[in-house]
Amino acid sequence: MKRNGLVLIHTGSGKGKTTAAFGLALRALGQGFNVLILQFMKGRANIGEIKALSRIDLPVELKQFGRDVFFKSRTCELIDIYLATKGLAAFLEAMAGGRYDLVILDEIIMAIDFGLLKLEEVKEAIAQKPPELHLILTGRNAPAELIEMADLVTEMREIKHPYSQGVTAQKGIEY
Repeated sequence: MKRNGLVLIHTGSGKGKTTAAFGLALRALGQGFNVLILQFMKGRANIGEIKALSRIDLPVELKQFGRDVFFKSRTCELIDIYLATKGLAAFLEAMAGGRYDLVILDEIIMAIDFGLLKLEEVKEAIAQKPPELHLILTGRNAPAELIEMADLVTEMREIKHPYSQGVTAQKGIEY
């Protein structure tokens, strides 16, 4: 049976977008899929998902296209644009290579929102998706044009978060 590749978006102000995408990666790996995860605006190696992936022998690759900083504002540097552009090029190359069944573009929506990538470039890249490839995009503030292109859109909405009470990021929960 031929697979009908879907475009999924996890967006919204609440926690869980990346976590949900990684959950789907795990599910796909369990079904024998080859998975590629491209993280935009992220460059920290000391996070749980990277540590876990380094310990398993499954067909999954993770590449980061960001600096080891946390963006608290839209003030970015040229290096951030360069890295995001490299990430988009890696996505195009991965699609052309045909090795992957599922590709996750983690925080690509934030890269658009912060002006590191142009919406039109990302839309053009998505339009080149092979019909059998599943694609997941994550990040806050998904533009209507991306939502229109997607087959499934989930909005994470923050109702309550310990950060609001002054609790700092927790190992194993936020990273």
